[in-house]
Amino acid sequence: MKTGIVVFPGTNRERDMAQAFRVVSGKAPRMLWHQQDNVDGLDLIVLPGGFSFGDYLRSGAMAAHSPIMQAVRRFAEKGGYVLGVCNGFQILTEAQMLPGALLRNAGMRFLSQDCHLKVEGRDSIFTSGWKHGDVFRAPMAHGDGNYTAAPDMLDRLEGEGRVAFRYCTAEGHVKDSDEHVNMNGSARSIAGVLSENRRVCGLMPHPENLTEEILGGTDGLPLFTGIMEALG
Repeated sequence: MKTGIVVFPGTNRERDMAQAFRVVSGKAPRMLWHQQDNVDGLDLIVLPGGFSFGDYLRSGAMAAHSPIMQAVRRFAEKGGYVLGVCNGFQILTEAQMLPGALLRNAGMRFLSQDCHLKVEGRDSIFTSGWKHGDVFRAPMAHGDGNYTAAPDMLDRLEGEGRVAFRYCTAEGHVKDSDEHVNMNGSARSIAGVLSENRRVCGLMPHPENLTEEILGGTDGLPLFTGIMEALG
């Protein structure tokens, strides 16, 4: 499996993401500078977390217009797989590769703490490492993670099984209005979504930061083992 990780000015989670892929594949992903416009030869492109371009205008808005994003869009249109985590999720929505938008957290505070996610999306390499309904712990670190979309789009995501992950309690209970569970106020507790063909996934928390016991646990490892098993 050949993986590329896109680096924008202000990206700060590229090495965390690279280490997660090293754990499952033993190989170092290729780092892709945002000004290049060629991503040939890759199986997966990852947009990691951070503060691309300082989050000016809106989080991910400027990065969505970097030269590499045209190549990423072509890559996805040809059937390539794309994963966006945190700022990467924001960039994918700004680039209209995923529906919806990420607004300021409901409490207007930056959240840096663990949360629990329920696995809901089906038929996707990004959820294949878990069973449907599994719950796992993941760190969150964002100020603009409040997912929103038009009501008809939310209904469509639900109906098509494209809600990949949802905020929940440690026991798996989803509580939209509970600020201790749905901490950023996301519509329908949505933490991650899939594209129509299920080859593009965005999520806000950071599974890459729980892939080794030395980091505090391996709850996030199934994301990467599932991808590895699917793409080899």
